[in-house]
This record gives sequence, C-alpha cells and structure tokens, in this order.
Amino acid sequence: MRRFVFIIVAVIVAVLAIFFLYRYYFVFGRGAKAGELNFFVQKGYVWKTYEGRLIQSGFKPQNLGGVQSNEFEFSVTDEKVAQQLMGSSGKLLELHYKEYLGTLPWRGMSKYIVDSVISVTDPATGRKVTF
Repeated sequence: MRRFVFIIVAVIVAVLAIFFLYRYYFVFGRGAKAGELNFFVQKGYVWKTYEGRLIQSGFKPQNLGGVQSNEFEFSVTDEKVAQQLMGSSGKLLELHYKEYLGTLPWRGMSKYIVDSVISVTDPATGRKVTF
C-alpha cells in the first residue's frame, strides 16, 4: 500500500512540475517590436523589476468608429538591457522579445520579456544612437 501511495504522489508531483515548467518557462513566441519608448521604470515591493511601454505607430480601432493607440507593455530581466533603455525615453526603438504563457513576480508584470535592443534612433536627428 505504501508503494502505491508513493507512486501516486510521485506522478502528481511530476505532472505539477511539468505544468509549472510549461506555463512559466516555455517560450511561446519570439519577435521584434518597433515604436517610441513612452516610459521605462523599475518598480516592485519585494522583487524590483523593470517595466516599460512602447507606443507603436498607427492606430487600431477597438470598436467601430473608435481610435486606440497600439501599446506594447513589456518587462526586462537583463540589467544591461535595462540600462540601455533607461536613457532612451522618447526615442524610436526596435526591441527583440520573448513571449511566455504566464508571468512570474521576479521576472516582471508582463508576459513579454525584452531580451535585447536591436536599434535606437533619435527622432530629432534621424541618427541611430550607439551605446
């Protein structure tokens, strides 16, 4: 009887571990987004995470006759990428990101995690900014 209970508990723990890994660590998609960096902040009570918003060009109507701007909210886990973005508010950015199925508090508030900055362009001069 003990062996049977042990096998059942082991199977339940394995299923829960596989579910957790799939839900929170499986990269569902990868891509790139471009737009103007609206804000980028570090916030949180226990885990300080970097959060930002990119305003994409163009407008997308939510309902017929309505207008809504395209916003891309993201989190950043890499300190080097965060430092690049800290000084880039108001500039045109092209960002590479990973999409996860779920969020973790130490990874950020968004399921989109930016892992690199592809390019930064100053809209006033039209020149690419290098770091």
